[in-house]
Amino acid sequence: MRYFNTAGPIRPKDHYCFNPLERINLEEILSLIEQKKYFVLHAPRQTGKTSCLLALMEYLNNQTDFKCLYINVEAAQGAREDVKRGVKAILNELGSRSKFHLKDSYIDKIWSETLEKSGEDGALNALLSRWTEESQKPIVLFIDEIDSLIGDTLISVLRQIRAGYDKRPENFPQSIILCGVRDVRDYRIHSDRDKSIITGGSAFNIKAVSLRLGDFTEPEVYELLEEHTKETGQPFDVKAKELIWNYTQGQPWLVNALAYQACFETKAKRDKILEKMPITEEMIIDAKEALILRRETHLDQLADKLREERVRKIIAPMIEGIFIENINPDDLQYVIDLGLVKKDHSEIKISNPIYREVIPRELTTITQYNLGSAVQAAWYIAKDGSLDVVKLLQGFQEFFRENSEIWVERFDYKEAGPQLLMQAFLQRVINSGGRIEREYGLGKGRTDLMVIWNYYISPTPSLLPKGEGKNEEITPKLTHQRVQKEIIELKILHKSLEKTISDGLEQTYKYMDRCGQSEGHLVIFDREKSKTWEEKIFCKTESYKGKAITVWGM
Repeated sequence: MRYFNTAGPIRPKDHYCFNPLERINLEEILSLIEQKKYFVLHAPRQTGKTSCLLALMEYLNNQTDFKCLYINVEAAQGAREDVKRGVKAILNELGSRSKFHLKDSYIDKIWSETLEKSGEDGALNALLSRWTEESQKPIVLFIDEIDSLIGDTLISVLRQIRAGYDKRPENFPQSIILCGVRDVRDYRIHSDRDKSIITGGSAFNIKAVSLRLGDFTEPEVYELLEEHTKETGQPFDVKAKELIWNYTQGQPWLVNALAYQACFETKAKRDKILEKMPITEEMIIDAKEALILRRETHLDQLADKLREERVRKIIAPMIEGIFIENINPDDLQYVIDLGLVKKDHSEIKISNPIYREVIPRELTTITQYNLGSAVQAAWYIAKDGSLDVVKLLQGFQEFFRENSEIWVERFDYKEAGPQLLMQAFLQRVINSGGRIEREYGLGKGRTDLMVIWNYYISPTPSLLPKGEGKNEEITPKLTHQRVQKEIIELKILHKSLEKTISDGLEQTYKYMDRCGQSEGHLVIFDREKSKTWEEKIFCKTESYKGKAITVWGM
């Protein structure tokens, strides 16, 4: 049986997949190689770069007159600024990979001697020259994880490749593809030797073009899911397929991880495959929650990037709902290359709904733990199991009045502190029986929250006859699940209170209408320090276009 792949390159015998060469513009790449170009292929982590390069290497070796080799230089990352150690690791990788992929031991026999003779700042150049001269075919080299190299090691590798460029194709590789998360022009390399910052564009000014590997398209997502159905007979409901696409927007790791979680993660789920029970929308929702709560490596790596200042400059305004001002275009491109945000026509958005949920949850993780003694879910659950959202907002209003100055200052993203603190407070409660769906972004002027709360009620007990005219109360064992949805919109007071409420009512109404809800809540945070809490704190219910909206001032 094959599986959905969530770690490393695909293996068609083991994993559901489609031809990786269909994900790249093969004709364009072959043309660049024919033209003897050196170029870049980049994409966010775990999007299938390595799988594409390995498939392309196999194609070139089997279908063309080129000798192609793939190497991964990540092992040299540990050398950091020690150029000799770093280059040694790369030469060893060249020797090992050429034996494995090409059954060619030439590099393995000469790399140590070449390093000794040419030194660390010339050995890579010399080795590639000797290998190219010895080969009967033009050489094509793929260097993966190039941006894992650090400082002077990266500078040395780029400059040695650049120094051999004019010798191609007779005495140096005809074409080299550098592969990583970022485009080489965006590198800002700290040189310990020169005590300066050197740009990648300067160290590698022979790059012809940068190609970016995209996410799966919607048809490709459905094609991948269909591979599972063909192999096992277990179908995905139409709504489940659509939800996988909606949650992931085609991000390859997320697609595979959600499907794997829903189909294979437990024995009970694997048994359902044998029974050919369909994968439902509810199972995908549960799978998404499980991935987030487990802090899977892919999500954890992205969350770690949130601590970087250049990332904060982009993400903080998105959480606040304001516009970015005076931003460095390189910082924006960096966050796009990481995969955290994407350009959608003229708009910058968080890349997909899962990332949109992970970001505030990650930024408030410690706060949620610290709120443990101050916020107990049981306080806000009614006797029938439903969520008492009015009591919950009253509790937060009181908490915010007494503690906001202390708690907001603890966030790295202080500008978005009020929104994050409220989401931490809500998450602390909702974790016990529901989930929060979030919408926020640049210039929206608000954060939209839909709280989805699941609870169960028992049918009313009934009296059934029991012998001799006596009656016995029978309590049915079956319970019914109910789903409660609550709309909460968060806004920061920037204009007058009247204008903010007016705008907020219209925005909340539209969100409620889209979600099919007749009641909602609008929370307005007033950060003006000169005002007293008596001026800021209020609660009133407005009737707006036939819908009841409770406005909370804080």
